[in-house]
Amino acid sequence: MLDGANPPSPNTTVTEPPAAYRLQPLLHDLVSAVMAPTTALSSGDGQIRPAGVQGLFHADSRALSQARLEIDGQEPEAVGYAPQGAGGARFVSLARWLGDPSPDPTVRINRVRQVVPGGMNEHIEIVSTASQPVIATVTVDLGCDFAPIEVVKSGGETSPAVALGGGPGELSWSSGGIQVTVTGADARAETPESGHTARLCWSVTLEPRSRVTLRWDVTVHDQEAVVVAPIRPAEWVTERGGPRVTATDHRLSRLFEQSLDDLRSLRLAEADAPGDVFLGAGVPWFLTLFGRDSIWAAQMLLPLGTELAMGTLRVLARRQGTQLDPGSGEAPGKIMHELRRHEFAVKGNNLHLPAAYYGTVDATPLWISLLHDAWRWGAPEPELAALLPHLDAALGWLGEHADPDGDGFIEYVDTSGRGLANQGWKDSGDAVRFHDGRQADPPIALVEVQGYAYQAARQAADLLEAFGRPGAERWREHSGALADRFRARFWVDGPQGRFPALALDRDKRPVDALTSNIGHLLGTGLLNDGEEAEVAALLASPAMAGGFGLRTMSAQDDGFSPLSYHCGSIWAHDTAIVIAGLARAGFGAQAAKLAEGLLTAGETFDYRLPELFGGDDRAALGRPVPYPAACRPQAWSAAAAVTIAHAALGLYPDVPAGRVLLRPLAGAPLGAVSARGFRIAGAEVDVAVDRNGTAAVTGLPAGLLVEAGVSGSEDRRSTSP
Repeated sequence: MLDGANPPSPNTTVTEPPAAYRLQPLLHDLVSAVMAPTTALSSGDGQIRPAGVQGLFHADSRALSQARLEIDGQEPEAVGYAPQGAGGARFVSLARWLGDPSPDPTVRINRVRQVVPGGMNEHIEIVSTASQPVIATVTVDLGCDFAPIEVVKSGGETSPAVALGGGPGELSWSSGGIQVTVTGADARAETPESGHTARLCWSVTLEPRSRVTLRWDVTVHDQEAVVVAPIRPAEWVTERGGPRVTATDHRLSRLFEQSLDDLRSLRLAEADAPGDVFLGAGVPWFLTLFGRDSIWAAQMLLPLGTELAMGTLRVLARRQGTQLDPGSGEAPGKIMHELRRHEFAVKGNNLHLPAAYYGTVDATPLWISLLHDAWRWGAPEPELAALLPHLDAALGWLGEHADPDGDGFIEYVDTSGRGLANQGWKDSGDAVRFHDGRQADPPIALVEVQGYAYQAARQAADLLEAFGRPGAERWREHSGALADRFRARFWVDGPQGRFPALALDRDKRPVDALTSNIGHLLGTGLLNDGEEAEVAALLASPAMAGGFGLRTMSAQDDGFSPLSYHCGSIWAHDTAIVIAGLARAGFGAQAAKLAEGLLTAGETFDYRLPELFGGDDRAALGRPVPYPAACRPQAWSAAAAVTIAHAALGLYPDVPAGRVLLRPLAGAPLGAVSARGFRIAGAEVDVAVDRNGTAAVTGLPAGLLVEAGVSGSEDRRSTSP
């Protein structure tokens, strides 16, 4: 995801430095507190400074550009911070110039931040263990610039808005349909003559060994926001306390716990349909509806229930394409790419995306697969039936518009010249490269999209047949013909053996780089058993799995760079998708190898996996290198924790058929794992695998029979390098 967000509001003055000098601000060392659609990004000391991407953001607009705490005109010295559940963070600092003159600090500041939808509050607790009274002036300097997220992302500069005073301890800023109000309890509100920096001020006296707590709040009223907080809690918050994973490897338990907090904080709804929930893609650049990202995240979270999947399906169905529009990429039946409040356009480049943009080639088949899998996990049949006309429309796109040149493969090309050049999940401009590093020319037919299309056609046939609708046989024949064409055109030879090419280019030449994309074919049915074994072996090779997860491109390709966005970095969701495919296809050892890499990365990043990180070899630093502009938290990265646990446990329901396959990884390579509160057909179930790999499940709805199996049989594991 490379695009940004809305343009400046008419009341915002934006000054742009020359394009050659604009750099995207870095994120890797910032602390985020999120409760969608609101996000606070600060330094590790808790200060929000007027620099880079720091600030309080709401629905793609920066509500506060500064919130800087001082005591007697000095910034406290930071000593640590920690997350405080969904939307919260605690920062600890010292005021060593106050209190007793001793080596030990005697005045400590606990700054507790809580972000809520449409606002934020902070409690500033000053604790004195000094033997004498402490007298101090506490101030919070505040600023606002209403910067749109894409201006911030592109390194643009903005002019501060003017602060106005109000009631006691009150300050406000306004621009267009957005108003920001700050209130400090028992504080004085000060607005300097310039009006650009405002201040809350408290006079504090602490008796020996005492404490005082100051509070200030900010609220954002935004009449133009297209995304809002949902009106219902997360479905995985239950009377039993919600899902929980316990594992021999405690990293998995901690990653799962932190990921659930992050997933709760990323839940969104549309302003005109607050009951249908989806996940915003990531903080800060993509906290909105993204077709592909929201679908994948919902797919990965199906073990926690089907409500999120159904909400995501309905939201995207309401915006399903109805006409041909080259400017927006819309086509009848097509699922959209992203939703913003305004057109996205940045000075200095040709990217101009309308507020509702359809430039994605994979969201439509993925939507079909999510509908199918929600059915298999036991989503309510009336809700599924209501979406069948949208299934027909999506199949219409697949059959009539997905293959513009008629060669039998799904491909994309941006005919407008103003949209995304690459329209798969690797959508950076240089993502599709040959082995020798040359970039491929569009139209481009991506390898994984052919797998998605094959799978979607077969799954759609099952749905049509189950619900008594015509067309099932047509789509089974469609998938069979696609498989034959794919086998004839995509397979290439490389230094390590045969594998499917990344894509076909404009001239129908195979783009012969070895990439993680081929891992998305596992489990789709497009590959036969022998082909899956060849792919699994390559994915587990040092060139692909030598980092902390799965590299997006082989280290043996000339285009490889460990800190490129899509040509050598490691994406948590990409690795998790491949882990799931390996596990389902029976390659337990390879799945466990990749899972261990993500668990190590999770530990490095305080169990909040970023969007992506460096693909350096493990021996280089012993820990993953941050990708400095990665979103964090990010929906499908957080969902990776659920995928790892699910792959280890191997719980695969087929509610319409009345059965549940229990197929854990052979030999329990991740140790003993148990999950409480997974959900099948609305019922909470508990599933566990012991150190010997023996699995059990309890709490299944009546009428479901368990079929036991093992993922990673001897013949499969023999293909491991």
